[in-house]
Amino acid sequence: MSLKMKRLPEPMSEDTRVIPPGSTIGILGGGQLGRMLALAAARLGYRNHIFEPQEDCPASHVAAHTAADYADKDALARFADAVDVITLEFENVPAEAVAFLAERVPVRPGASALAVAQDRITEKAFLNRNGIGTAPWEPVSKIEDLENALEALGRPAVLKTARFGYDGKGQRTIHPDDTDLAGIWDAFDGKSCILEGFVPFTLEISVLAARTIDGRLSTYPPVENRHRDHILHQTLVPAAITPDTAAKAEEIARKTVEALDYVGLLAVEMFVTAEGDVLANEIAPRPHNSGHWTIDACETSQFEQTVRAICGLPLGSTAPIGPCEMTNLIGAEADDWQALLSEDGVFLHLYGKAESRPGRKMGHLTRLTGKRG
Repeated sequence: MSLKMKRLPEPMSEDTRVIPPGSTIGILGGGQLGRMLALAAARLGYRNHIFEPQEDCPASHVAAHTAADYADKDALARFADAVDVITLEFENVPAEAVAFLAERVPVRPGASALAVAQDRITEKAFLNRNGIGTAPWEPVSKIEDLENALEALGRPAVLKTARFGYDGKGQRTIHPDDTDLAGIWDAFDGKSCILEGFVPFTLEISVLAARTIDGRLSTYPPVENRHRDHILHQTLVPAAITPDTAAKAEEIARKTVEALDYVGLLAVEMFVTAEGDVLANEIAPRPHNSGHWTIDACETSQFEQTVRAICGLPLGSTAPIGPCEMTNLIGAEADDWQALLSEDGVFLHLYGKAESRPGRKMGHLTRLTGKRG
């Protein structure tokens, strides 16, 4: 599509504090997160423009769309000229593309935060370096590394690709009775990996944290996440944890965004042990699946908070309006949309994906489980 070029007296810089309504937000990635982010931004008076190689992606239904490869510098330059600030809905955008864009327009969060989140080895080292506990881990780049790491960490342990893994892809649990280590390693095709020791956790939680360019920071309360087939199935609000555990989790999220000098919204996934310890698992430099409940059951949704943070606006209240649960609709589960719409207290969100297939997130619902107030 042709782009409407904006004229600026000079290139914008990262020092630009406030991006006012009426400006255009650029979004890298065109999935359901970009779709919901664009809808939230439009409500605050912003225009939206996504950069996503795939045609007919979910976000393209609600925003202007540049369909080009992330390596296409001409397309990236035209995109930068058409927007006032850029953010992420997808962390696997090449860091080189983000750095190229950042020379022309503010990118929030920036390439340095993205580089940490894109590589599990870099991520774990960063967290540990900043005093944040994680599962024990070892880097693995060859079969000998795997053997030594298993000797150090014991079994069971989880072998994961260092980059580009999500929803259970790119990982394998190694059990005590697994003897064909060479076969397991060969399946990873020589990719850089990380071996994580087993953590006997009682539940998984996550915390969303938003931070503005001038350091204002706000966190959402911890929520409990339940997975099915390595994909998030349900998020329960509030998490069934003590106030002390909740405070530990929120502090981890605050320490992480401050250590990253982060601007935008960050999700931190964590494990809670039987002793009440909280260990960071992964970070995501974007809105997160476990925050979808905030659209319908929180004073400020995670998507609106993202807009507020990257545009330098006042951050909104993160108070829930009541207990709820969010359920992902995977594959054919979204076909029950008529029955779901007939239920009281259910908010249905469908992502507009053309093809339903097993393991694909087609939508979600939020069900209010208590009285508002």
